[in-house]
Formats: sequence, structure tokens, C-alpha cells
Amino acid sequence: MEIPLQASVECTDGVYGRSVYVLINPVSGKVTHLVVKADAWPHTENIVPVEAVSESVADTIMLRCSKAEVAQMDAFVRTEFVEEPIPPARPDFASYGMGSYYYWPYVGAPETMMVPVEHQQVPPGELAVRRGDRVKALDGDVGRVDEFVINPENDRITHLVMREGHLWGQRDVLIPLSAIDETKTDTVTLKLDKSQIEALPTFPVHRLW
Repeated sequence: MEIPLQASVECTDGVYGRSVYVLINPVSGKVTHLVVKADAWPHTENIVPVEAVSESVADTIMLRCSKAEVAQMDAFVRTEFVEEPIPPARPDFASYGMGSYYYWPYVGAPETMMVPVEHQQVPPGELAVRRGDRVKALDGDVGRVDEFVINPENDRITHLVMREGHLWGQRDVLIPLSAIDETKTDTVTLKLDKSQIEALPTFPVHRLW
């Protein structure tokens, strides 16, 4: 079964949102979960096991659970607040005209502030990938994720298709799943350098999403 990205996700009681990530087991090459972003505010992203998918077509994924059940599934993004120093403010003396005076405040401004930091909750040993993610080689950026290559006999993902180059010189490069070192927010890091990527096969691929 194919799990398309940016597809509408429908529950048993209506449309819930859109698929934004797939989570892949790099050993089996199978999609284990999809991440669904709710249409309704605050647009939370929940991790849905692939077993909850009853059917999928090119632009729609149908789940065998309700919207309330999806909303109770594990959140994909966890937010924590980290204390950070506040950069010192520089007073704008130019704004004070003749006859104006500058007084230091009696109460000092706070020296730190709490800054939200988001973390993706990817199950151990799995990879989170979405279309448009940056692809990084050992020696720098090389392109962006464009799609997957799926073996139709067993629904196993065998390669990522990376699009590299600019508008008039783009090409599709097939990246074996085994060449992925790790995935972090918006970035897929490879075990290969640019010269090794240059030697990988490139040819037209039937696009799934």
C-alpha cells in the first residue's frame, strides 16, 4: 500500500488533515507510521500507525479510526522551553531632543527569557522523511527529497529520489535507503560525499506524489 504525502486524510467521521511525513524502518524499508497534520487550529501533528490505514489512493488516505482517536495519538512534535540570555538593549539617544533627559530605570530588565524549542518524536531506529527535506552529504548540501521509489511486489521503499541542481539543470538521483545516516528536522544526512553521489544512477522516475 502506498502512503502518499500531502494527501488528504479522512477518518470515519470526516476529513482530519493532511499527511506531512512518513516514518520508515530503514532495515525493512517499510513505512511504519505517517504523520498527520490537523486542518483545525492549532494544527497539531500526530503519529498514526500504518495499520490504521484502511485504503489509500493518489491524493487521499482513509483511516479506520475517528478524528477524536487520531487527536489522542502521540504528538509528533514536542515543545520545551529553554532559558536563553536576552541580548542587551542599546538605548537610542538620538530620539531624545534638546531639553530631554535619559534616566536609568529604577528596576532592571530581566536578563533571560524562555524560548520554545521543538523536537520531533521519531521512534528509535526509524527515519522521518518528507518531500522537500534538505539532503546533506558528508561535505555539504546536495539537493532535496523529491519522492520515493517503491517496489510494487512488496511495497518496500528501496530508494529516495533526490532532486539536485537549479531549474534548468535539475536531475533526479536515486539514493539507496541504506545510504541514509540520520534524519533531523527538515534534513536528511547521508553517509556519502558529493563525489560518491555524483556516481549514483540518474534516470526518469514515475512520480507517486
